[in-house]
Amino acid sequence: MQVTQQRYYTPEEYLELEATADYKSEYIDGYIIPMAGGTLNHNQIALNLSTELNFAFKKQNYWVYIGDVRLRIAQKRSYIYPDVMILADEPEYFNNRTDIIVNPQVIVEVLSQSTKAYDREAKFQAYRTIPSFQEYLLIDQTRIHVEQFSKTGKKQWTLREYDEEDEAIALVTVPFTISLSDLYNKVNFELVESEVQELNVEE
Repeated sequence: MQVTQQRYYTPEEYLELEATADYKSEYIDGYIIPMAGGTLNHNQIALNLSTELNFAFKKQNYWVYIGDVRLRIAQKRSYIYPDVMILADEPEYFNNRTDIIVNPQVIVEVLSQSTKAYDREAKFQAYRTIPSFQEYLLIDQTRIHVEQFSKTGKKQWTLREYDEEDEAIALVTVPFTISLSDLYNKVNFELVESEVQELNVEE
């Protein structure tokens, strides 16, 4: 993660800039952080999951959003684009803006080399300040591995890990199950090596 410029922006300035920007950026307590470009694996995993979720919740009172919908985190003065969000109630919008929501129950991030530490630590810490937030999935795009955090009480979370293709992930807070084989369908781990090599050449 790199800050675009070492200067402070107000939330209003960020939202105004974001409305006309050529690429998406997140806002963290005064600083604008450009988002890294997505990989093929990242896109495939997010697509696999969101497709299964949308089908499973077709006639149920849940909403699924993918990476173009912003999340406002009031206590951290932040605006984030999670990879996938599940709402267990109707969307609550910030200032009646239908592109910014405030009430996700489940958040999913597909890990990348450049942001995985941020997703596990600072971003998770920020998400935990959201009253509606109950469950967090971190999906590795370089191998079969998923971390599932679920809230069990005030300041208490449990962790379960998955790393076998014949396993299935059952969400704790919403009625949904997906096998790892379906989650990683059409994901090519060999792409990771070539993408890393290209990045090293560019550097």
